[in-house]
Amino acid sequence: MEFTEEQLKRYSRHIILPEVGGKGQQKISAAKVLIVGAGGLGCPVGYYLAAAGVGTLALVDNDAVELSNLQRQIAHSVKTLGVNKADSAKKTFEALNPDVNVIAIKERINSKNILELIKDYDIVVDGTDNFPTRYLINDACVMLKKPLVSGAILRFEGQVTTILPGDGPCYRCLFEEPPPAGLVPSCQEAGVLGVLPGVIGALQATEVLKLIIGKGKPLKGQLLIYDALGVNFRKVKIPKNSDCPICGENPKIKELSDSPEQYCSI
Repeated sequence: MEFTEEQLKRYSRHIILPEVGGKGQQKISAAKVLIVGAGGLGCPVGYYLAAAGVGTLALVDNDAVELSNLQRQIAHSVKTLGVNKADSAKKTFEALNPDVNVIAIKERINSKNILELIKDYDIVVDGTDNFPTRYLINDACVMLKKPLVSGAILRFEGQVTTILPGDGPCYRCLFEEPPPAGLVPSCQEAGVLGVLPGVIGALQATEVLKLIIGKGKPLKGQLLIYDALGVNFRKVKIPKNSDCPICGENPKIKELSDSPEQYCSI
């Protein structure tokens, strides 16, 4: 594709980077990324990917904007209270960059629709806030061999990892099964520092762009943990588990399930 004069100005700071250049920006413009969750993490991820000119951004969320969201979910405002989050974020991202095709998917992720939802996208971003859905997304991406950038936040700590099915460990290699219900509190129960999703979401967006342009070293096989109070970053190695139930040598999970012990919708 050839860029217009306006696009050359918009993406000039990318294009002058030797690691990106015109070819890299063309890759970004042609990319299709699906973000599950238009909340704390999905908002900054979507904002930066829209700003970068990612060609197609799909946002999956069935929740409506609430006042308590505005402390951290920066794509929404008091004007969109009660509006579906995917629709609210779509308007925000389109206002930032009309080049981007933003698709709002107002559905709940479950075992019956997730494979169909993600099959046409190059990269999937997990911006959800519960373990069962995180595992469902992981398993679906492994089955379809879709790169997955996963993030999580709670209180003052966040984490990011990148999963490349067939080339490294998956989320179940780190934690084989979700913790029992009620063991780990949610942000609603335990709270979260409002700026924390911005830090983790920006890191997720960085991982996505690196994957698109094929530059740099992704967080494959590594869990990056950020402690906001101590301003500390540390990496934990995630070894490939040959007995992993989804990506191991003899996977036990052959199909997705909506069993309450395994998955739930967002």
